[in-house]
Amino acid sequence: MNNFLEFYQHIPEHINPEIFHIGSFSFGWYATMYLVAFFVIFGLLKKRLKLGEGKMSVDQLFEFLLVCFLGAVIGGRFGYVLFYNFPFYLAHPLAIVSPFDPVTGELIGIYGMSYHGGLIGALIGAWIFVRKNNLNFWLLSDFVIPAIPAGYFFGRIGNFLNGELYGRATNSPWGMYFQSDDWGILRQPSQLYEAFLEGVVLFLIFWFFRNKKSWQGNFLALYLVGYSFMRFSSEFFREPDAQIGFVFGNFTLGQIFSLAMFFIGVVVLFWKKRKTVL
Repeated sequence: MNNFLEFYQHIPEHINPEIFHIGSFSFGWYATMYLVAFFVIFGLLKKRLKLGEGKMSVDQLFEFLLVCFLGAVIGGRFGYVLFYNFPFYLAHPLAIVSPFDPVTGELIGIYGMSYHGGLIGALIGAWIFVRKNNLNFWLLSDFVIPAIPAGYFFGRIGNFLNGELYGRATNSPWGMYFQSDDWGILRQPSQLYEAFLEGVVLFLIFWFFRNKKSWQGNFLALYLVGYSFMRFSSEFFREPDAQIGFVFGNFTLGQIFSLAMFFIGVVVLFWKKRKTVL
C-alpha cells in the first residue's frame, strides 16, 4: 500500500510535458489534448448526425467546429492577456503572440489561456458562422453543447500532463507532488477534479438529456449554469494564479468569472422561458 501511495503521489514527476522535440521546436501533450478534444467533439456530433439528431452536413459541421475552435484559441489567449496578466503584456506586447521570452530572448513558446475568454471567442465564432449560413443559433447550440464537456475533459487532462494549474497545498494522501514546488509540497490534483466535474459529469448529464424536449432551446444557458457551478466548486482546490492571488477575500478570479457566467445563464434561461410564454 505504501509503495502504491508513493508511486501515485509522484506520478507528475514521471510525465514529460513534451512528446518530442526537433531542435528548438517541441510538441507537447497540452497541444495534443486540444487536438484530441476537437476530434472527440467532432466524432460525437458526427454520430448525432448519423442518428438523425441534427440537420447539417458533415463538412458543414467540421467547418463550424473549426471556426469555433479558432475563436476559442484566440479568445482564450486574449482573455488571459486582459484578465490574468495585463500589466506584463502591456509592457511586453509582442509577448502576446511571440514564442520568445521578451527578456532573455529564449524560445519558450506561447502559454497562458483563459477558459472564459475562450468561451467568448467560441461564441463569437459560432455567431458569425450561423449568420453567414443563415442557421438558427439556439438550435445549433442545442445540437453542439451535449458534446462540449467531453472535449473539455481532455483539455484538463492536458493541464495535468503539462504540470500546470495544480491545486492548493494539502495533507491529504491523494495529493501529488508537482515540479513547480521542486517536488516538496503535496498539492491537490485539481486538474483531475476539474476533468471529472467539468468534463465527465457534465458530459453524462447533457448527453443523456440531449434529446429531452423540455431542454430544447436551453442547452447553452444550462451549460453556462452547469459549468459555472462545477468550476466554482473545483476552484476551492485550485491554487490561484501567482500574479493575482485571491480576490474579494478568499475567492479566485476564476470563481468570480464563474459567478458572472452563472447569473448570465440564469438570465438567459428566464429570458428564453418568458419569450416562449409570450
